[in-house]
Amino acid sequence: MKKYICIDIGGTSIKYGVLNEERIFIDSNEIPTEAHNGGCSILNKVKEIIKKYINEYRIYGICISTAGMVDADKGEIIYASPIIPNYTGMQIKKIIEETFSIPCEVENDVNCACIAEHFYGAAKKSSITLCLTIGTGIGGGIIINDEILRGFSGSACEVGYMNMFDSTFQELGASSILVKRVAEIKKCSVNHINGKIIFEKAKEGDKDCIQAIDELADILGRGIANICYVINPEVVVLGGGIMAQKEYLYDKIRLSMDKYLIPAIGNKTKLEFAIHGNSAGMIGAYYNFIKRQK
Repeated sequence: MKKYICIDIGGTSIKYGVLNEERIFIDSNEIPTEAHNGGCSILNKVKEIIKKYINEYRIYGICISTAGMVDADKGEIIYASPIIPNYTGMQIKKIIEETFSIPCEVENDVNCACIAEHFYGAAKKSSITLCLTIGTGIGGGIIINDEILRGFSGSACEVGYMNMFDSTFQELGASSILVKRVAEIKKCSVNHINGKIIFEKAKEGDKDCIQAIDELADILGRGIANICYVINPEVVVLGGGIMAQKEYLYDKIRLSMDKYLIPAIGNKTKLEFAIHGNSAGMIGAYYNFIKRQK
C-alpha cells in the first residue's frame, strides 16, 4: 500500500505524519514551528522530517499544508504575515522536489482543513462549504461543487481581513482576542490565562468570562452572516482549538447567525463543527496531492 508524508505548517506547531491510501496514519507527531526564526528555518525542519521518513518507508508523495497565501499551481508562498519572516516567496514545491526527487504539492492550511471536512467530515456531500478556522487569527476556505474557490489572484476567502467596526473580523473574533479581552478585564497577564481557563470559569458562572465569550460569539455570528449573504453556503464548518468548546458555543453562535441572517437564508444554512481536529490539515493536504497528481 502506498504511503505519503503529510506536513501541516502552522504558526505555532508543525504537525506531520505518514498516511496510507486508506487515510490511516502509520505515524504522526509535531514539533514547534518557531516561526520567528523565519522561512528558511521552517523549510529546514520540513526537510529533516522528510529525511527521517524516506529512510523508514517507501514514500510516493509529499503533501504539505501551510499557513500563508499559496499559489497552489507553483507550490509557492505568495504572502505570509510578519509572524513568519522571509516566508513570502518561498518556492516550497520546487525546493522539495529538487532535493528529494519525490512529487510534492502545497496548499493553504485552511483550504486543506476545508477539503478534509468537505470530502471526509462535517460537510460531506455539501454543494457549497464555507470553512472557518478560529485561532490566533481567522482563516477561511470555500468549496463549490467540489472545487476550492481560489479567486483571481489566489487569495479568495481571506475573511480574517474583512472590515468590521473600524477593525477586522480576526482582530475582533479570534480566540487570541478572547484571551486578551479577559486578561484586560481581570488585570492579569495573558501568560496567566488561556481559552480553556476562560471557558472553565464561564461554566462556573464567572460573569466577566461569560460576557467576553458572548461578545465573541456575536462577532462570529455577524461575520459568518456577512459571508453567507455573498456565497450562500449549504454548510458552515467551524474549526480551530476554541471549537473544542462546541457544547458551550454552538447555540450562542447559531443564535447570532440567525439574528443577522434573514430567515430565507438562515433556515437553509447548516452550522457544523469540524470533526478532524488537528489532523484536518494533513488529511486535506493528502487529498489535494492525490487530486493534483491525477
